[in-house]
Amino acid sequence: MVVSENVVSAPMPGKVLRVLVRVGDRVRVGQGLLVLEAMKMENEIPSPRDGVVKRILVKEGEAVDTGQPLIELG
Repeated sequence: MVVSENVVSAPMPGKVLRVLVRVGDRVRVGQGLLVLEAMKMENEIPSPRDGVVKRILVKEGEAVDTGQPLIELG
């Protein structure tokens, strides 16, 4: 997982299966933010720190590339 300042980015190319949080949600370190399907495996992308979800930058069903921003935390 790539984290640049407050943005969680895709660790690998894949497809967003489920977004597990909403804007305004408080999250804790390790809490699942979304589920990314890559190579027919589901990977839950965890929060790297405690915070609040400021923006969700992807939609369910969207294909993403490695390093693409997924969620912004505040």
